[in-house]
Amino acid sequence: MNEVREINFDGLVGPTHTFAGLSRGNVASTAHRGDKSNPRAAALQGLAKMKFLHDLGVSQAVLPPHARPDIEALRRRGLRGNDLDVLLQAAKAFPEDVRAVSSASSMWVANAATVTPSADAADHRVHFTPANLAAKFHRSIEPPQTQRILRAIFPSQEQFAIHAPVDARAHGGDEGAANHTRLCPSHGAAGLHFFVYGYSTADTHLAQPKKFPARQARESFVEISRRHGISHTAVVFAQQNPAAIDAGVFHNDVISVGNENVFLFHEAAFADTNFTVSQLRETFRRASGGSELTLIQVTEAELSLADAVRSYLFNSQIVTLPSGEMILIAPAECARLAAAREFIQRTIESRSTPLTQVHFIDLAESMRNGGGPACLRLRVVLTEPERTSANPAVFLDDELFRTLSDWVTRHYRTELSLLDLADPQLLLETRAALDELTQILRLGSVYPFQL
Repeated sequence: MNEVREINFDGLVGPTHTFAGLSRGNVASTAHRGDKSNPRAAALQGLAKMKFLHDLGVSQAVLPPHARPDIEALRRRGLRGNDLDVLLQAAKAFPEDVRAVSSASSMWVANAATVTPSADAADHRVHFTPANLAAKFHRSIEPPQTQRILRAIFPSQEQFAIHAPVDARAHGGDEGAANHTRLCPSHGAAGLHFFVYGYSTADTHLAQPKKFPARQARESFVEISRRHGISHTAVVFAQQNPAAIDAGVFHNDVISVGNENVFLFHEAAFADTNFTVSQLRETFRRASGGSELTLIQVTEAELSLADAVRSYLFNSQIVTLPSGEMILIAPAECARLAAAREFIQRTIESRSTPLTQVHFIDLAESMRNGGGPACLRLRVVLTEPERTSANPAVFLDDELFRTLSDWVTRHYRTELSLLDLADPQLLLETRAALDELTQILRLGSVYPFQL
C-alpha cells in the first residue's frame, strides 16, 4: 500500500533570534521590540514541540535557519570590504538594516512557501512556490535561500517542482502557506485549496484596513494555483476582514486553522464570512466526492478578536494521530486566557466535533515575536515513494533530536540584545554553527558563505 502522510517541516530557530520589532501589524512583535532574547531557549522550545509531536506519532522534519546576518543585503547598500568590515560599517551607518538582515524570521516556515501535494496537481508532482514576502524588507531577502534549501531536501525533479517566487511587481505580495489551507477527507485524498488574500492588484475598490497594510495579493495566489496545476473546481478565494487585519491578524493563520475535514475559524475572519463558509462547504463536497466539511465557528461573544490575537488560539495546530484521532496543539497562552481555555474545553467535550484533546505547548520566545505553533511549521503531504526520495537526514527521530539539541546548546547564546547583532564574533559563531548543521542534515553547501 502506498502510504500517504502529512509531514510537519518545522523551522529551526536561528542563532540571531532577537526582538527587533520589525513586523508592523504583528502586535506581539512590536510590543516586545528591544527586549533581550534567549536564542538557545527559543531553539530548544521549538525542538521540544517537534519531539512532542513525533512521540505522538505525527511525522516531523526540520527546515534549517537562514544564514544571518545577510551580508550581501548590506553590500547592496554600497558598502565594501570583507564581511566583517561590511558588518561594522553598516552598524554605524545603517543600524536598522543590521537588525533587519540579522532577523531569524525564517523560523516561521509557514511563510516559507505554498505547497500542493501530488494528489492535487495536474502533473502528479509535489509543488513548492517559495513566498516572495515582499511586504517586509527583513523577510523579502529570504526566497533565494528558501529555494536552495527546498532543492537540497527535495532533489528529484520527477517528483518535485520547486518554482521561483511569484513576481511581486506583476502579481503582488505572497506570504505563503500562512494564508493557505488545504481541506480534504484524508491527507491522501484529493483536496480543496483555500486561499485568503488581503488585497487585489486588479480590483482597487476592495475595502482595505485603515491601520495596518494587507500583505497578501489575490493575484499571487491565482498564479500559484495555476502553476501548481490545481483544478479551478477545487479552489476557493476569500478576502481577509480588513478590521481583523487592523486588530493584528496579519496572516490568516492567526484567525483560522484547518486539518483534513475540519475548519476552525473566527466569525470575523473574512470580509464576507457567510458567503465564504458556503463556498467552502459546497466546494469541499464537490472536490471530495460528496464528503462533508466540519465547520467550527467561534463567535465574538465566545472569544473576542482581541483575545484571539492575544491567545493565538487559531495559530494552534490541528493534527491527526495514527489512530485517526484529531487533537489540538495550542500555545500555552491559551491555557492562561480564560475565554480561550473555556472555548477549547467546550469544543473537545462536544460530540459534534472530531477534536478530542488539547496539549498546551510553551513557545514563549517565538510567541513574544508573534509566532505560535502553526507559524513554525510547513505542512507537506508525501506519498511513501516521495518521502523515500527526499533527503532522509532532515526527518526527525530520537537520534536527530538529541543531536540538534546538543548542537543548539553548544552554539547558541542565552542572551542577545539588538546591539549584539553588530558583534563580528556573533557572525563567526553563527557561520560555524550553520556549517556544522549542513553536515548534520546532509544538505551540502546551501548558504552563501559556503558557495
